[in-house]
Amino acid sequence: MRKIAVIMGSDSDLPVVTKAVDTLKSLEIPYEVHIYSAHRTPVEARDFALSARENGFGAIICAAGMAAHLAGAIAANTTLPVVGIPMKSSVLDGVDALLSTVQMPSGIPVATVAINGAVNAALLCAQILAVEDKDLAKKLDEKRKNDAAKVLEKDAALDL
Repeated sequence: MRKIAVIMGSDSDLPVVTKAVDTLKSLEIPYEVHIYSAHRTPVEARDFALSARENGFGAIICAAGMAAHLAGAIAANTTLPVVGIPMKSSVLDGVDALLSTVQMPSGIPVATVAINGAVNAALLCAQILAVEDKDLAKKLDEKRKNDAAKVLEKDAALDL
């Protein structure tokens, strides 16, 4: 199975990024986590993206706030799927990061999840890998069934 890269622009993103990592762990998907900045470590970010496919990655998650150029910088240097997580910050509550992540020019796509949407970023990457991995597809189907069962349990427990 291919790995998922989880890249954050700053270690301050770790509390949110951990949710993506926990989701990947629960699905037994191999991953690596790195801190690269589109602005402070552009060479390292570019080098990672250029070699990601040959290093066994199948998709890349990028979490960044404020200007949030990380996902775009990575996507510009790979044809692997890139999923951006716009991070909430004290400035504009993450709307700036959302717009920076979602507004990519034609030819350089970045899938974008909700502000701080780390779980959905991991699940989207898992679904991408599951196109060619029947075992992973079964795990995702089972997760959906379990999630639905939890909601129905809560519904049955309502006593209003």
